[in-house]
Amino acid sequence: MHKKLFIPGPIEIHPDILAAMATPMIGHRMKEYAELHGRVTAGLKKVMFTEEKVFLATSSAFGVMEGAVRNLVGTRCANFCNGAFSDKWHDVTLRCGKQADAFRFDWGKPVTPEAVEQALSTGKYDSMTMIHNETSTGVMSPLPEIAEVMRKFPDVVFIVDTVSSMSALKVPVDELGIDSCIFGVQKAFALPPGLTVFTASEKALQRAAGMEGRGYYFDYVEFASNDAKNNTPSTPCISLIYAMDKQLERIFAEGLESRWARHADLADYVRGWVTSRGFELFPETGYCSQTLTCSRNSRGIDLASLKKQLGEAGFAFDDGYGKIKGDTFRIAHMGDMTQTDIDGLLNAITAIMPELA
Repeated sequence: MHKKLFIPGPIEIHPDILAAMATPMIGHRMKEYAELHGRVTAGLKKVMFTEEKVFLATSSAFGVMEGAVRNLVGTRCANFCNGAFSDKWHDVTLRCGKQADAFRFDWGKPVTPEAVEQALSTGKYDSMTMIHNETSTGVMSPLPEIAEVMRKFPDVVFIVDTVSSMSALKVPVDELGIDSCIFGVQKAFALPPGLTVFTASEKALQRAAGMEGRGYYFDYVEFASNDAKNNTPSTPCISLIYAMDKQLERIFAEGLESRWARHADLADYVRGWVTSRGFELFPETGYCSQTLTCSRNSRGIDLASLKKQLGEAGFAFDDGYGKIKGDTFRIAHMGDMTQTDIDGLLNAITAIMPELA
């Protein structure tokens, strides 16, 4: 039995996308692939509001997140950590043999512009990493305000994970001055996992060109060289790129502003349902994600049992992540979801636990 996915990723895939993945195969050095690649990267530039390089990597997002560290961290990196995945990025930075410091925030709190400015004002760092939308906690940090701070530090490379926010709201990469914006496709873009999109500014490419030990598979300079031919350094996941082509077509048919509005409406709807049932939201007020709701288990319900029973009813439900597993639950409302989809899950919850009706 298929369980309909309401977890924070991977999420439910539209049948049109699955059908696109069955397109007959082509060679990645054929002109047909170059045409596909060029069309997809041009569409992505519109979604991301960038004129910079946009690359396609066959990998989970953490592959490129490690690649960004290898390519862009020179003297020392400031890793801003407010959840499990931003903590992991700091660990990855250290494992790559780079000098780095973690600037930690309590789970549920956002990365703040003030903390970024205080850290970078020391002059110790030539790069920084942060996650825009931390899926472990459902917190969305104030990226535009942080970007304003970053303008004061033009020598610091600005590296941002937008894995679970890109396409769900406007993230204008060039306007924000992001040097490398990274996202996997299995969350708000609503594709199967295995493809990561990332950008590289001229500043990022110049930094990478002078960096020793940046490797091959995620070498930004190698990607730029191949991008000139509408290609990738090594064999790409062509079926997923067909899926991306179809999804971009669907996104533009819906309209970017309509897509953003749908995500905002679904976020309000789920938060309203959760709070009206006596649950508290986990994120600090004003910093809730637009793509998933993370709630405290304020009523002390048996989340493990609920998860099991929802699974038997055909729904995949998340009972928290990492150190807040069981103390929180998360409901995704991103990608191609509609209110009808959300109502299906919420009705299933109340059927199992009538006290939440």
